[in-house]
Amino acid sequence: MEVIIEKLLNDFQRNFPLEPTPFEQIAHRLNTSPERVLQALKDLQEKGAVSRVGPVFRPNTVGASTLAAISVPTDKLDGVAAIITQFPQVNHNYEREHHYNLWFVVTAENGSALDETLREIQLECGYRVLSLPLVKDYHIDLGFRMNLDHQHAIAQSSVTDKDPENYSDRELLLGNAEDLIEVIQDGLPLVVRPYQAIADRLGCTEQAVIDKLRNMIDAGIIKRLGVVVRHHELGYNANAMVVWDVPDEQVDELGHRLGHQDCVTLCYQRPRRLPDWPYNLFCMVHGRDRDDVLECIERMVDGLGLDAIPRTVLFSGKRFKQRGARYRGCLNG
Repeated sequence: MEVIIEKLLNDFQRNFPLEPTPFEQIAHRLNTSPERVLQALKDLQEKGAVSRVGPVFRPNTVGASTLAAISVPTDKLDGVAAIITQFPQVNHNYEREHHYNLWFVVTAENGSALDETLREIQLECGYRVLSLPLVKDYHIDLGFRMNLDHQHAIAQSSVTDKDPENYSDRELLLGNAEDLIEVIQDGLPLVVRPYQAIADRLGCTEQAVIDKLRNMIDAGIIKRLGVVVRHHELGYNANAMVVWDVPDEQVDELGHRLGHQDCVTLCYQRPRRLPDWPYNLFCMVHGRDRDDVLECIERMVDGLGLDAIPRTVLFSGKRFKQRGARYRGCLNG
């Protein structure tokens, strides 16, 4: 991979320039031309290495979402996965190695719509749906940061995450940005002046678009704005969801510690569903291959002294669906 492409993918997953000609600034930093940057991003999207260039919203600030799982007989897995994938509210759908072997993410306009979607999925599939909504996030989608030394390690972002609950004007921000969210949910247009193109669609000024995006970033509603990569296409061929049964009084402390581990890309608390799901802390580990992931988990367990904490490792299998969540109409519920 060219050094320019590597740096483009590594350096611009967040803090995307909020100015009229962002690709010109990126080109200047990469010592190339805006045309080269735009063409590279278009090529990477076509190849599937880049999902989009745009915002990643904090879970449950725009609409409502949950992680869900179903236990499906192996010979019926593909058929049930196809049923789930057809739901527009589903944006991720993966096989995992566990009794609960089909895992998917559902996003809807509000809690009632989310519950209704889960009921419809359960009715159409014929299997009970285990719903595990987010309780607290410790490290979520701060960017899939890649080193440039060809060691295939993940470098953590040093950016401090923001909690939108600390902002009293969150609802006002969202109310004023409904149309903007609908336009940008699939990414910014890859043109010289993307914010002007968005403004033309909304009938407002370019500066108004930039200001709204900056306000949502400052409020923690948008967790990051930039290049959204797809890890599998970039050489991270294995990943596992590691789930832990942590004493409730220790979950915050351990969640923060796990979230700062180099090989952990996501870390969050979700509810237990006893008796068959005792786990309340989740983290995602990505690596070049299965052994790489297992080595990362072993280092993490040894380094943090977690031998006594019950855990299960759920490796990903087939990827049935992966795209950004769609929020169209989710603010009107």
